[in-house]
Amino acid sequence: MKTFLLAAITAGVLAYGANFILNSNWQATSATAYTTSGARVGDPGGNLVGADWPAAAESEQDS
Repeated sequence: MKTFLLAAITAGVLAYGANFILNSNWQATSATAYTTSGARVGDPGGNLVGADWPAAAESEQDS
């Protein structure tokens, strides 16, 4: 039982660490990530969900 508990705690700590590292260093929006000459991904525009989509939804309700 102690081994299982230790394994579960270790898995949780590793998952939290991976989440923290990936969110702070390597994740980017597609408009930012694919900005080479071969990919034609421009500004996503105002009609798509962006990084701050809850704020966009609130501003639409105010209109």
